[in-house]
Amino acid sequence: MIQEYFILAFKNLKHRGVRSWLTLIGIFIGVAAVVSLISLGNGLQLAVSSQFGVSQTELISVQAGGLSSFGPPGSGVVDPLTEDDVKAIKELSSVKRAVARHIESGKLEYNNKEVFGYATNIPSGDDRQFIYDQLGDETIAGRLLKDEDSKKVVLGYNFYVDKVGLDKEVIPGKKVLINNVSFEVIGVLDKKGSFIFDNAVFMNDKDIKDLFEIENEVDVIAVQAVDKDNLEKTKEDIEKLMRKRRNVKVGEENFEVSTPEASLESIKGILGGVQAFIVIVASISIFIGALGIVNTMTTSVLERKKEIGIMKAIGATNNQIFYQFFIEAGLLGLIGGFVGAVFGTLLGVLGTIAINNFIGAEVGLNIKFGLIFFSLLGSFLIGAVAGIVPALNASKQNPVEAIRG
Repeated sequence: MIQEYFILAFKNLKHRGVRSWLTLIGIFIGVAAVVSLISLGNGLQLAVSSQFGVSQTELISVQAGGLSSFGPPGSGVVDPLTEDDVKAIKELSSVKRAVARHIESGKLEYNNKEVFGYATNIPSGDDRQFIYDQLGDETIAGRLLKDEDSKKVVLGYNFYVDKVGLDKEVIPGKKVLINNVSFEVIGVLDKKGSFIFDNAVFMNDKDIKDLFEIENEVDVIAVQAVDKDNLEKTKEDIEKLMRKRRNVKVGEENFEVSTPEASLESIKGILGGVQAFIVIVASISIFIGALGIVNTMTTSVLERKKEIGIMKAIGATNNQIFYQFFIEAGLLGLIGGFVGAVFGTLLGVLGTIAINNFIGAEVGLNIKFGLIFFSLLGSFLIGAVAGIVPALNASKQNPVEAIRG
């Protein structure tokens, strides 16, 4: 019986005028916005997560605050970190290792082309393997840096496939100029899917200090905790130490101690808030679409008065009349939702591809069929609910008066 209502409702909708279909624009825009933006939001979260690199959820990073200029993390600050801060953090009982990281902006020349990016250091001794473990110690060509290497660099993957703008891939054995100083490329890291690491230049401590004239300053301190399951305790110990060293009170810190996991949660929270706002705006569009369905169905009842009268005259009950118009309204919403879901999914896929191309990530295309299903179900229910009052009015028509028109 229900199947017959749907078949009859579909046949009636096929003969609707353009005016009726235009009422679906609100539902279409709302569903398309919800589906596309939630898909894009999820893709963006995954892309941002990938930028933190490999195996870094166990690391704590320390950097100075009070930025006075734009640049890499820890650069351009009023009161920078120092090598003495690194030594002091190492002495904490909850800290297993503290490594000074230098991140410097610079110019790289190759093939008569210039690109601007940043270089970072690879420490010596035991800390070298620790950093390699975090980066992933695989090269797609050549080898990694060793302690004894001088005037040699390892490049991120994007230099190897020419995604940095040099118009030619850079391979091991070639020479590049970094801030007008010649360095030999001895290796290229395998692809990490991270804009940060795939575009970086890696060089030994001595080389980066000589090239950029670094004395005692440190951009970031990478800290490994003794107990990886109790990072918060280590984080609190570092904060207490740094407050004492920098003579600041709680709430007045001019430094930041954070874990990648906490940073990710913060970013996800921001993206989640944006998504929630977009959903609210899209809901307004859907509400307007629902009002359009009410108007369309009310007009349809008035235009089909004689049809309703004939149906009642040949035995149709009030319930049957109600269900016919109720399901028609639901199908109107469903059709608008279906077109919106298809369009929104397409936008989400194209947007994810654009994000991958823009930041060099490898986020997989994730079509959320559950989201599409509930969008379609919601569209049908919105249309059906919007059609309740017109359907009730249709079912209450007096057959004699209806036939008279």
